[in-house]
Amino acid sequence: MKTKKFLALGLVLVLVLSMFVGCGQSTNTSSEEGKKEDDKIVIGVAASSFSDKWQTYLYDAIKAEAEKEGNVEVVFTDGKDDSATQLANVENLVAQGVDAIILVIVDTDAPQPYVKLCKEAKIPLIGVNRIFEGCDVYVGSESIDAGIVQMEKVVELIGKKGNIGILRGPAGQEAEIKRTEGNKQVADKYENVNIIRTEVGMWDRAKGMEITENWIQSGDEFAAIVSNNDEMAIGAIRALEAEGKLDDVIVAGVDATIDALEYVKEGKLDITVFQSPFGQGGESLKAAVKLVKGEKVEKNLWVPFELVTKENVEEYIAKWQ
Repeated sequence: MKTKKFLALGLVLVLVLSMFVGCGQSTNTSSEEGKKEDDKIVIGVAASSFSDKWQTYLYDAIKAEAEKEGNVEVVFTDGKDDSATQLANVENLVAQGVDAIILVIVDTDAPQPYVKLCKEAKIPLIGVNRIFEGCDVYVGSESIDAGIVQMEKVVELIGKKGNIGILRGPAGQEAEIKRTEGNKQVADKYENVNIIRTEVGMWDRAKGMEITENWIQSGDEFAAIVSNNDEMAIGAIRALEAEGKLDDVIVAGVDATIDALEYVKEGKLDITVFQSPFGQGGESLKAAVKLVKGEKVEKNLWVPFELVTKENVEEYIAKWQ
């Protein structure tokens, strides 16, 4: 009888101990899950170029939004406007195990390597500013709208007649294609508006100046010079100013950078179109965090363009301060 009692007591003790062990395992699992919830989210940003002034504001906006989130770390890399460098940067970000990647792509025609890397690593890919195929979410402004808004105002200012030259960004980039297309769509509606020159100025101020100098020397007369961005427009202003022709030619840009807004304020740049780096940067970071958390995000998040003239320029100068 004593043996049976000892056996029964032993079984009870085993059962009690197993219950304590089970509770201990459950607590540990719960603790691990809690840590996962509190883990810092790491977002990699593959920049096209740190030397692009407009983009620096976009990256500042990403940083500012990350600080608001509180538990987000951002790792920036500089693509130096070179596809091979940018791809190596994305490979490094994937190797570091970032939770998502925000990409301002150098070459919109060749996104496949980036998309493949991120898909294989199961890392969400957010395209910003330059749209490309294969990203999980795109944040930017509809480029064709910039060209339409810009040219509609230009046509109004030149009285619906005259010759126009278009300074274009790097050939093949989505912004260059769509902004120029928007320009042409509007110009084609007017019988007496003629686009007589278009040339690639590489988004560059010095190049915009050089091209405009050549156009002037060719003897062509222009009612307006319309630029895909502000930097080339400023180059055109300098060339026209040197020849004493600025008062006779309407000049238009896109982006509304702080430099360009000063030219608008002085009456040298007639119009620009505000593309918000603050909106694009902030929205791209928010989208990245939501994707990491498994939340739903719209495929395209559009940040509208806004027309800037001398009448409302102070409002836009204030945005950069």
